[in-house]
Amino acid sequence: MHDIVGLFRKSKNNLEEGGITPIVDEKMRCPVCKSFDTKRNVAKNKMVCPSCGHHFRIGARIRVKALCDKGSFQEILTELTTIDPLDFPGYDVKMESGKMGSGEDEAVLCGRASFKGQPCALFVMEPQFMMGSMGSVVGEKLARLFEYAAAEKLPVVGFTCSGGARMQEGILSLMQMAKVSGAVDYHSKRGGLYITVLTDPTTGGVTASFAMLGDIILSEPNATIGFAGRRVIEQTTKKKLPDGFQKAEFLLEHGFVDAIVPRTEMRKTIATLLRQHEMKDHHTALEDALYRQEAEKYKFNTLSPYERVLTARAQDRPTARAYIEQMFTDRTELHGDRKYADDQAIVGGIGMLGEMPVTFIGIERGRNLEERIQCNFGSPMPEGYRKALRLMKQAEKFQRPIICLVDTAGAFCGEEAEERGQGQAIADNLMEMMALTTPVITIVIGEGGSGGALGLSVANKLYMLENAVFSVISPEGCASILWGASSPEASAEAAKCLCITAEDMKRFGVAERIIYEDFVCFEEMCHDLKGTLMGDFKEIYKDSPNISEKRYERFRKLGSWSENK
Repeated sequence: MHDIVGLFRKSKNNLEEGGITPIVDEKMRCPVCKSFDTKRNVAKNKMVCPSCGHHFRIGARIRVKALCDKGSFQEILTELTTIDPLDFPGYDVKMESGKMGSGEDEAVLCGRASFKGQPCALFVMEPQFMMGSMGSVVGEKLARLFEYAAAEKLPVVGFTCSGGARMQEGILSLMQMAKVSGAVDYHSKRGGLYITVLTDPTTGGVTASFAMLGDIILSEPNATIGFAGRRVIEQTTKKKLPDGFQKAEFLLEHGFVDAIVPRTEMRKTIATLLRQHEMKDHHTALEDALYRQEAEKYKFNTLSPYERVLTARAQDRPTARAYIEQMFTDRTELHGDRKYADDQAIVGGIGMLGEMPVTFIGIERGRNLEERIQCNFGSPMPEGYRKALRLMKQAEKFQRPIICLVDTAGAFCGEEAEERGQGQAIADNLMEMMALTTPVITIVIGEGGSGGALGLSVANKLYMLENAVFSVISPEGCASILWGASSPEASAEAAKCLCITAEDMKRFGVAERIIYEDFVCFEEMCHDLKGTLMGDFKEIYKDSPNISEKRYERFRKLGSWSENK
């Protein structure tokens, strides 16, 4: 176990300040890169190896001191005392050893703290107390902390580090998983934000309960995270597991972690997220927003419908990431559907549109061949739509408006997509988006291909870029199916017949705005687009609390021809 035992001396006089006295004159060796550095330098770097970034395990009070605002931590729930409910042999000795080794009375530290001035309720698990295992007192302290946070209207930030449920307390320890999960739900239903930070290791019953229930789940790099231990799995399956199995990077790839954040960046990241979730009254942020009229220049566009299609597909056209990077500041990208994988064809997260926090979600084609392969050329899998829906529901909970950027030839068509429920995933998005109580604006920045595009387009307003297209099927597919033809001429005729241009979308009432394209002055174009978005959000919020009803009315009118027509 690579931890900080031996790097610090315990001192009775300074236990109240964390119980640590650095032995600063000595050098230490990183167990990963084998480099030497002074203990002072490593401690100043928040116990991260300056050479390779290896994160040493650290105690709860050291973590509080390293990450929280100086002097902000106020410990609570210190009155609870661990007992031995089963008279388990040797448990008293284990507890006493845990107290001596950690300087703590139990395996979790609870209190109030702040990150760059942003207040929160905080829990930090202590690895040196019986490997952070969860017994009855740990469960009770956590449950009370979430109830306290709900009453005080505070977000909860939690750092997990645990071997799981504590065997010496038997079934009572196991039941803490359900109790704390219930307390998390209690806090969540009252609008509370819960950020979990998974550190090395987070395993067993802690993983299978409160560790994985955060609204946002962060992890330190290379942390071991899992339910069953590696050795148990190998013994059960009789197979050797691959390198990197159950590491944070493995969980990110498989959709269970939002982001991996180095310890040196953790304070800033948490502070940004706390600040963005504190800002729920958007009227102030929008009070100076100007209602921008769309440019009329698009009327001079002379491209044919099929030429628009080819322009929308152009490889040098800005992708969703380019718009996201230009329009949103203080971005935190969030990953995964929490069920199967992180689909890189869908990029999403939280950022600031001016002074207003928003959730952004985009279909990303990729900016070069390597990225296009990773993004599946902008054709989302079912887990991509589930990831998008997860972020939308999170935005609804915290009253954040949603901006979707659409650019796809369509949802991925393949065996694995069908196995994982492509149709179900899109259908869920359509129904859930229709009922969202927070505003949604979708911008079609390129190709809007069939149901794959519609899965992010159930919006209060829809914008079309000048040369963007939106269609039930590609012109090539239409020509092939209806006419048995595959020539460019047939595709051009199909594009004309399908009525897929931005002007067509506005004429049908599918789109409200056409955005003039100026990629030479892309920064200025995005600045104007931001103003347009903020002006329209200001208008949409005037319909609150009827946002979802207005959205339904908008779609209810589409294609509803009266008998007199």
